[in-house]
Amino acid sequence: MRSALLSGRERGQAVSIMVLGFVAALLMVAGLVVDGGQKAAAMNRAETLAAGAARAGADAGAGSTLGTASDTSVSAGQARISARNYLAAAGGDIASSRVQVNGDQVSVHIEIRVTTVFLSLIHINTLRATGDATARVVPN
Repeated sequence: MRSALLSGRERGQAVSIMVLGFVAALLMVAGLVVDGGQKAAAMNRAETLAAGAARAGADAGAGSTLGTASDTSVSAGQARISARNYLAAAGGDIASSRVQVNGDQVSVHIEIRVTTVFLSLIHINTLRATGDATARVVPN
C-alpha cells in the first residue's frame, strides 16, 4: 500500500515539472512572437522614415536645379536640414540618424530601439532596427 502511495506522489511531481517546462516554453515562444513582431514593425518604420527623409532632403536640396538637365547637384546644407526636420517631425523613437549628401544623392541611415516586453525577463531590454535609403535627383 505504501509503495502505491509513493508512486502516485512521484507521478504528480513529474507532471508538475513537465507542466512547468511547458509554461516556460510557451512564455519563450510568446516573447519571440511579441518582441519579434515589434522588431519587424520597427524595421518597417525605420525603412519608411529613411526613405521619406531622403526624399525630403533631395527635394529641398535640389532647389531650382530640379528637373534641369545641366545641374542635378544637391545643396548639402539644405538637404541635411530638411532631412533632419523630417525625422524630428516623425517622432521620438529614433535613437540615431545619419544624413549624407554626395553629389546628386541624399542617403539617410536611421536606428530605432524598441523596448522589449517578454525578452526583458532574460535581460534583453531593447532590440535595434535600422533603415537605409537613398534618394537621387534625376533631371527631366
